[in-house]
Amino acid sequence: MKLAVAGKGGVGKTTICAGLALALAEQGERVMAVDADPNNCLGYALGIPPEKLEGITPISDMKELLEERAGSAGGGMYNLTPEVADLIDRFKVSWGNVDLLVMGTIDRGGGGCACPLNSALKQLLRELVALPGALLVDMEAGLEHLGRGTAAAVNAFVIVVDATPAALRTARRISELAAELGVRNIWAMGNRVSTPEQRQEITNGLGSIPVIGFVRVHPGLSEHGVFSGEAGQRLKEDLCAALDTLRNQA
Repeated sequence: MKLAVAGKGGVGKTTICAGLALALAEQGERVMAVDADPNNCLGYALGIPPEKLEGITPISDMKELLEERAGSAGGGMYNLTPEVADLIDRFKVSWGNVDLLVMGTIDRGGGGCACPLNSALKQLLRELVALPGALLVDMEAGLEHLGRGTAAAVNAFVIVVDATPAALRTARRISELAAELGVRNIWAMGNRVSTPEQRQEITNGLGSIPVIGFVRVHPGLSEHGVFSGEAGQRLKEDLCAALDTLRNQA
């Protein structure tokens, strides 16, 4: 299963992505979890020990390396399909059945070098999608790393929302962008849903985007290892139900 998880900041996207990755890993699948969000919090949500995460530099910050791979260090032309496959084993962190790759994202405020750097990251994501096993990508809302070929190879896009108008607007925009890129299956997952009214608000606010499941409010949920404690076990129940639906429809 290859899933990209997106959504407005603050809706619990990273928690949902980590939970889906851990659920697949507990079911015996080898999972590659990719942190493509600027906040780079996925490793902590997966429960990887802090000492294994300290000092990790997102690949997107390795500008000299990416420019070299894209053939743009001297300016001018650059390679749209640079050789980056070796970076996966070189920079991944393994923990149980989960491999984490902190890819990061490009800050376009710097200007000129963004195109070759983004080209290298898009190629890296294409290599990740082609790997055997499950893939979970914690995306930024802008979907900068997705190209048409990558999007077509992803089983599904899961857009995490809560019952706020801003989250629902962002979800509709993400859905439009993903559809333009050729994503075949686009679903939403409601998060922090505690009442039938919130369920209805989410369903109505998403328009034609189908809802794959709802995650309840789980007080006491840990930010480090989202399946820890009683709250984590309740989260697992919600996400395993959503995974069953994904398997049946993807």
